[in-house]
Amino acid sequence: MSSATTFYDFEPLDKKGDPFPLSSLKGKVVLVVNTASKCGFTPQFKGLEQLYKSVNSKYPDSFTVLGFPCNQFGNQDPGSNDEIQTFCQVNYGVTFPVLGKIDVNGSNAAPVFEWLKSEKPGIMGLKRIKWNFEKFLVDSNGKVVGRWGSITKPESLEDTILKEVEKAKKQSEAPKEEAKLS
Repeated sequence: MSSATTFYDFEPLDKKGDPFPLSSLKGKVVLVVNTASKCGFTPQFKGLEQLYKSVNSKYPDSFTVLGFPCNQFGNQDPGSNDEIQTFCQVNYGVTFPVLGKIDVNGSNAAPVFEWLKSEKPGIMGLKRIKWNFEKFLVDSNGKVVGRWGSITKPESLEDTILKEVEKAKKQSEAPKEEAKLS
């Protein structure tokens, strides 16, 4: 989908193989993460869940984490979509959406990841995903505003995410204020 201009233009598959229109997240700030169940960074699920709950406790329904399981790095997510979902819920209490397993690099890379990588290349312009648990921050308008590597702990992103949520809130309130004045 080379004509895509925002995050909302994509419909990756959910855990059941059905399209998950990202347009359903319009107006929310989204942290996109390629995840794995058997990786040294897997405990980040706990941090991602804490971050998801913390931001939503301050700004209900304004933020989500979106997990994309990927088995491209060291065969660290070999399970089925159902096995991955169960693992995330049982071991880390994950309540944010974890979609269907995808590729993030190569000829079979999911279009949403091709777009994310082109919008926000990594260090030295690197477009590929280097490992599990890379993170992309998408603002409420569907634009990529941040990218972090695997070693960045999700909790460390809370202030950055809160600033994006607050910016989105101000943008959505501005038209209401203008309407009151006219």
